[in-house]
Amino acid sequence: MRWRLLFGGLLGLAACGSPSDPPSWRLFELQRHEPHDGVAVVNQPDGFGLHIHLETDTSFKGICRPRWLPDPARLFNGNGSRPFSSGLATRAEFFEAVARRDVRNLLARELEALCRDRAPQHRWQWTEPPRTPDQVVPVQLPALEEGELLVSPVEELRRVEMLLKDQPAGE
Repeated sequence: MRWRLLFGGLLGLAACGSPSDPPSWRLFELQRHEPHDGVAVVNQPDGFGLHIHLETDTSFKGICRPRWLPDPARLFNGNGSRPFSSGLATRAEFFEAVARRDVRNLLARELEALCRDRAPQHRWQWTEPPRTPDQVVPVQLPALEEGELLVSPVEELRRVEMLLKDQPAGE
């Protein structure tokens, strides 16, 4: 009777254990379009993780620094022979990953190499990645920020309607 109880207790404890392997936190370069423009972080069991897209910012004269995009792609098969990404991972996962020193070190190496390739005449300057949602700075694109460069959709529709109204029938 005691053995059965002990065996049942051990079986119950084993059932309460972790259902899967812990994440490997494997880190490696995963190219998107050109060398050094992506980093893979396996932060979940079974090879799932993040594909962090790397971009550079040369808006300051003579300086190349990281442009942080805190919305990474979802990494699949990160522990396999052909990792790939699709869809979006969460910002919370990005913040968790960049809190690790080993991830930041790899990001710094890859971003510096990307800057050397894209702007060799510029000086490299490291800036820390955002670690909380309030530290995220939205990317400002000049064409979208300057109103004089854009045509109002309402105004464009009005012009099209006027042009169509002035056309002779059948054209």
